Amino acid sequence: MFTSNQPECHFSLVLISLLSCTTNQARLTVSPSSSQFFKGDFVSLSCEEDDSSAGWTLRRNTSKRQRSQCGDGWGKPMNPSFNISYIYTSDSGVYWCESREGPISNMVNLTVTGGSVILQSPVLPVMEGDDITLLCKTKTTPSNLPAAFYKDGSLIRKQPTGHMTIQHVSRSDEGLYKCDISGHGESPSSWITVTDKHTTTPPPTSTPPPGFISITLPPSLFLHHCSSTTLSSCSLCVVVLLVLLVVLVRRCVHRKPEGETQTS
Repeated sequence: MFTSNQPECHFSLVLISLLSCTTNQARLTVSPSSSQFFKGDFVSLSCEEDDSSAGWTLRRNTSKRQRSQCGDGWGKPMNPSFNISYIYTSDSGVYWCESREGPISNMVNLTVTGGSVILQSPVLPVMEGDDITLLCKTKTTPSNLPAAFYKDGSLIRKQPTGHMTIQHVSRSDEGLYKCDISGHGESPSSWITVTDKHTTTPPPTSTPPPGFISITLPPSLFLHHCSSTTLSSCSLCVVVLLVLLVVLVRRCVHRKPEGETQTS
């Protein structure tokens, strides 16, 4: 909360809010929820958006083309989803949602194989403390065959049913995973990301000293989902905000209350 009643200080807060890096955000989801697919699978990607007026579309980077748009030679827009009815190995790459205003969503890495084994693993980051299940799957036989699971090239364990559950994941579980089914082959590798749990910092309980100007601004006033493409502009925005805050505090602290007379 801002304790001063000076109009000039209130105007500065308004100016800061106008210069803040708030953006509408979309979240890219994949169905079936997996980072690996067999050649010929059906895949649906959706931009789950906060603001439908932002005009989100699906883009990707592959080994053949950069920033190509869904419908431009691949995929079919089916508002709000984007469907790939028959996915090829050349469709392997990084996918994201992008709006006409510039912001982008999270990015997902999809791998398409012409082989006979895939590892079904979370395509989105997993939060610390959650459980995740990995499935080593074959294309032409039941998916409950014995499988060996590897992390960063080292064997974790062998499972008789092709399923492996990691309980209460932590940051140490983050890494590159793959699996192997004897007689059928090895899956490609996929990276599993583990994120920290969101924590809320309680407000200070101590009383500020006399004359201290207390300013509490919401975190969304600064950076909200700044993506790699907007990082430079957001960094500039932070610098501008910090300069304005310094000027704001100095003017509010040194301004004398109305009616105060100068003493000799």
